[in-house]
Order: sequence, then C-alpha cells, then structure tokens
Amino acid sequence: MRRYRLGRIATLIALGYFAVVVVLGVISLITAEGGLLWKVVTRDFLLDWFSDPGESPPAIPGGLMVVLVLIGALQAWALWQVLRGRVSGELTERGRQVGLLRLALYAGVGYGLISIAAAPLVYALEIYWFWSVTGILSGCLQVATVWLFFVILRDTVSRGLRLFSLVVGAVAAVSSLGGEITDLLDLRTAGQILYLAGGYGHLWLAWSVSILIAQAKDPRWSAATVWTGVAAQVISVVQPSGTVGFFGSGFPSIQTFFTLLGAASVFGLVWDARTAHELAGPLPERGAVSDRMAARPWPLAAVAVALPLIPAAVNLAQGSFHWIGPRGVIEHYFRVEAGSGNALSWLVVDVFVGVGGPALLILAAVLRRTRRALWFTTSALVIAAAVGFVSALTATTAPEEFDDFYEGSQIYGDTLPLGISPAWYGVALLASALLLAFLYPTPLTRPARRRMLVIAQVATLVALVVVPAADLARSPVTTAEDCAPPEPWEGQPEGPQLTRDQRLVCSLRQSEVIRLAAGTPDSMILTHARWLCGVYTRNDPREVADLKATQGIARDALTYPLAEVCPSAGAVVSAAAAESDREMQEWEADTQRMCDTRPRHRPLIRPAKVVRMKEPQWTDYGAVETYEETEEAYEEDVLDEAQDDGLVASRPGNLMVLTHPDYDVCVTLETYARRPPVETKGWDHVVEVGYESPAGDMVLRDDLSGTEFPNLSLDGRAGHYRVRVHYDWFDWDGPQEAGQRLLIMAFPAKGGERVTYRKPAQPR
Repeated sequence: MRRYRLGRIATLIALGYFAVVVVLGVISLITAEGGLLWKVVTRDFLLDWFSDPGESPPAIPGGLMVVLVLIGALQAWALWQVLRGRVSGELTERGRQVGLLRLALYAGVGYGLISIAAAPLVYALEIYWFWSVTGILSGCLQVATVWLFFVILRDTVSRGLRLFSLVVGAVAAVSSLGGEITDLLDLRTAGQILYLAGGYGHLWLAWSVSILIAQAKDPRWSAATVWTGVAAQVISVVQPSGTVGFFGSGFPSIQTFFTLLGAASVFGLVWDARTAHELAGPLPERGAVSDRMAARPWPLAAVAVALPLIPAAVNLAQGSFHWIGPRGVIEHYFRVEAGSGNALSWLVVDVFVGVGGPALLILAAVLRRTRRALWFTTSALVIAAAVGFVSALTATTAPEEFDDFYEGSQIYGDTLPLGISPAWYGVALLASALLLAFLYPTPLTRPARRRMLVIAQVATLVALVVVPAADLARSPVTTAEDCAPPEPWEGQPEGPQLTRDQRLVCSLRQSEVIRLAAGTPDSMILTHARWLCGVYTRNDPREVADLKATQGIARDALTYPLAEVCPSAGAVVSAAAAESDREMQEWEADTQRMCDTRPRHRPLIRPAKVVRMKEPQWTDYGAVETYEETEEAYEEDVLDEAQDDGLVASRPGNLMVLTHPDYDVCVTLETYARRPPVETKGWDHVVEVGYESPAGDMVLRDDLSGTEFPNLSLDGRAGHYRVRVHYDWFDWDGPQEAGQRLLIMAFPAKGGERVTYRKPAQPR
C-alpha cells in the first residue's frame, strides 16, 4: 500500500469535513431545514436572496439532502487527493524547471482552496475586490505554468504539440490576465477585446487538452491522473457560464442542477494536485508493446466510414446541414443555459456531424489502427449516437419561420429546414461504432475490466441524475410584461399573440393564487397547474384540506385561473358565464321595458328635431359632456359647478349633464327654432343654462362607457343656445328597482344665466 508524505493529516482533514457534512445532513433530515448544509456543500451563500423579506429560505427536499451528502463525500475525497502530497520516499531530482512547475501548480491549488474558504468572508464584508486581486495572481500563475510545461515536456512530446500548447496557452493566459486587470480598472471595451481574443475560454480548454495528450504519452503521469483531467475538462464544458442559483418558490429547477454540478466540480483541483505530486515520483518502467492493430478486410471498414455519410447526404438534399438543429433538451441546454461561447461550440459540432464529419474520424482511425485512436473514435461515435437519440426523443415542434422573439434565431438564422430526425444519425453512428469494435477487438486485462465496471457504474449514476434534470430544462418564461401588452394608444409595436399555455400562465400570475417568482419557467407553472387540476377535479376533502394547509390555496380560488387547462374548472366557469349572460340579458330586457313604458313627451310647440333614444343609456361615472375647441382657457370648475347644482353646468365649448351612475337612463332630445314653453309637471328637477357652441357640435358623450347622444345643435349652427334639462327619478318593479328619465331641450338664444324651474325634493 502506498504511503504519502502528508497522508495522515490529509485523511484527518478529509474525514473531519465529511463528518461535518454527515452531521449537518442528519440535522437537516430531522429539522427539515437544510440551509446550512446547502451553503457548506455548494458554497452558494446567496440562498436568502431568493426569499421574500421576513420569510425563511425554501425548504430542501429529503432526496436533495442525500445528494448533498454524496457530493460532500466527493469533496472529502478531493481534499485527500489534494492534501496528501507526493509518495513517501526520496524526492527525485528532475531539475529546476520541474520544481518551479510543481510550485506553480501547488500555488494554483492553494488559490482554488483559498477562494472557496474565503467566499463567506468576501460576501459578508462585501470586499469583492478580493476576487480581482486573486484573479490577477491566478493569471500570472497561468502564464508561468504554460511556459514551464513547454520546457519540461521537451524530452517526451513532439515539438509540434509543444508549440501548439505554448501558443494557445499563452494567448489564453494573457487574455485572462488582461481581462482581470481591465475589469479592475473598469475598461470594458478592452476587456471585451481580450475576452474575444481568448476565444471565450476555448483556447484554455484547447491548452488543457494538449497537456492531457502529453501526459498520456509521458511516463511520469499515471492513467488515473489523465482521466481525472479528462473529467475536469468535460465538466468545464457542460458547466454553464455565469452565476446560477435558486429562483421561484422551490428547488426542482435546472438552476439547482447547475449549482450541484458546480459543487461537484472538484476534478480540476485534483488534476492539478496529482500532476504536481507525480512530477516528483520515480519514473515507472514501460515495456515496449506494439500499439498498432492488424489490418482487416477493406469492405467492412469502408462501410463503417460510409454509414455517417448516408443521413448527411439525405439532409443536404433537403437543404439542411445540421445534425440536430433547434430541437431537444441537449441543444436547448447549450444554446440557452451554457453561455454564448458553448452555444457557438455546439453549433460547430452540430454542423460537423450534420455534413458527415464523423466519417473523417473513422477513416483516420482505420488508417492508423492504434488502440487510442480506435478507442477514442468508438467512444465519440457512441456518445454522439446517444445525443442524437435523446434529442430525437425530446424534440418539440419548432416554428417554421424564426423571428426576433425566438431565441434560436440568433444562431440558426430566420429560416431553417430541420431535415431528418437525429435518430437516423444515431443509428448510423452506432452501427459504425459496432463495426469498429468488431473489426478491431481489444482484449481487456483485469485492471481494464475493473475500470470499465467503475465507468459503467459512474455512467449509470450520472444518467440517474441528468435524465430527471433534462425534464427540468428551462423553458421560455412568460413575464408580467408579456401578460400586459401595451395599449394601442401607447404607440408601441404590438407583440405576438399569446398561446393557450401562455394565457394560462398569465392567468395564474395575475390571479396571485400561486406565488410565482418572475423567472419561473412556463413548463414548471404548467406542470404545477395540471397537478392542481387533479386536486380540483377529485375534490377529495383530505386533498383539499392539505392544499389549504400546505400552500394556503382554497379550491374555489383555483376555478378561474385553471379554467383553460382543467376541464372540470372550465365547466364551472362556462356555467357561470352562461348564468351571467342570462342575468345580463334579463337586465337589459328589463331596462328596455322600463324605458318603453315611460310616457312619451308631447311637445307644446313643434320642435325642429326630436330624438327619443331607443335603447337605455348608461354612463361610467354619471356624467355626459360636450368637448368643443374654444380660444378661452378650459375651466376646471365645470364639474364642481354641476355637482353643486346637481344637474347641469356650462362654459363656452363645455356642457355637462349629471345622472345617477348606477342606473340606466331613458333619454329624449329636442331641438327648437324658438324658445319652448317651460314644463315642470312630471319632473323632479328642471334647470336651464346658457351655452356657447363654437362649432355647432353639441354632442354629449361619455368616452369611458362609449355613450354618445345625437347632436343638439340646430342644423349644426354655431353660436349661443339655451339648454333646458329635465330629470325624473322613478321607482320600477323590476331587477333595477329604480330608473331615471332625461329630457334635454336646446334652442338658439342669448343669455348665460342659470334658471332653476324646479328643485328636487331630496338630493339623489
């Protein structure tokens, strides 16, 4: 059994950390409050930001607590790997450059550990400049590491690979260092140029891959170290860029998966530490074993090369050069969640496979016939086939024409033929992989079989975690602004029409029956709505009581918000709407009968014009008035004067008549060429005022209700008028229980004084 220089201390620290995680996990399961466990394992100290003021953070489900404990075990293993040091024994002298590289690697590991440990203090004291300072130091270490690797690999790696790693590593390290400096100095334009020069982080990934290739060829590093580095790079690719955390009122979200993935991203530190450890160890002896496989008959190899070209040819014939295009959860993840740099990388891979690029890999593997080339090609084909099958199974209907509202239009263009299903690519790629495995079988040694068993177990665990998370892939979010589009008079462009699902989401948001954060995806809201529909439909007293106790939601409050997605709620809403329509029809019929039964006014002299409005009129707030342009300033006290009088008031260009706002009114309008006799019998209130009409447009209206009376002027004549308003309030034996009647007379005459012929016995 190997012994390490600091093995005992590292074991105590790792076991101590894991014990703390286990204790916190047990406490969390007992108290159902896992906030501290979450913060310790995930290092996410912004949990309280996703809760409303005065409220506790969202509760952590028991299953998630178990996952946190497992991630804590992985972190404890990483601590042991990092802190144990090199193998015990005499330090092998490798030269000054090796010592400097080990020092740089250990400094990088220390920087990573300090960043993790200092995070709570940085957030607590708000000393965010700490990240900029440590970032600059890290950039300097990256520059030194790139150069030192170039130097120490001169005896084991080809010059071309060393030069490639030096160039891409130097550009990536310098751009990262410059980005930190420009960020500290707030030089945003320069920072964007440097970030672009670094290839959005892809140059550093290319450097890491070149170092992994060199380590695989160099006897100083073990296969375990190389595979640890591979795991670190894979996680760095799938890990989304930017900050991730909680949103909404609970944990089941893709953001939770991202945060857990970040907590499990310990392989980079382990790779750096193991690389430094093994640089000082003794050189293992490797026997000279031929790595080249025997040649096989060419027809089957040619079939393996040609198979990926078949679906590519069909796709190209249909005008499509994409393997998957805008469909499936994997494409959605890279395009939406993983950042713009990863979205661009995905597009490159999508086109490469779509045009038959895997055929080149297969051809190279068949020509070289080395174990590494065949293993890499076969593994890549199997992974690509799995991605194709998953994308085909999770594909949804895409719009025929993309527009600015579809996020995929930024990388796919305005129009895109989707081509054949990715499953056909999956079949072709998997068939090629099986042919390669048949043509060039590799017998597995016992250690290799053990490694394959471990890989299969890890793959199974990853599938169990990732497959449920795929169902939680973030869908589009219908915001409160989308639910309240701009009104026509605001002059803004009209947005797209809401779909049925979006209308349901808006209904739930606006009703506020369910508490929803602004960023909650539509898919989560719809899933929860369908579950609520089941509770509503079953109407089980126990379920209804639990819903009220746990979420504070009464069953009846769900009726209208769920109407579009829940048939039972929709039936209740339809019945209520039908009943409301019936009552409204009865109300309108009753008001019509009320006006029809009122006695018609019999003028004492012949009027020039008479309009008895057939249908009852109503106002929004109990007032109708004229609006005619006039050179005089608009007087704000017309309403006050009308309210003082209780019936009518006027100014040049502005005439206002008041009624009761809660009851319909029966209206008769009469226009005379000369003054008519005064009539007060049968009326409760009669008032006459003078009115100056600048344009002869004496139209009383209520813009809010849409009510508009005919023009009172005499053949559109402008000038001075006298307006006599008659008002009658009466009882009615019907649903309205009361009504009101209005007779308005207008005739040309001068004089602006107010004359009240009858005052009401009591105010309305």
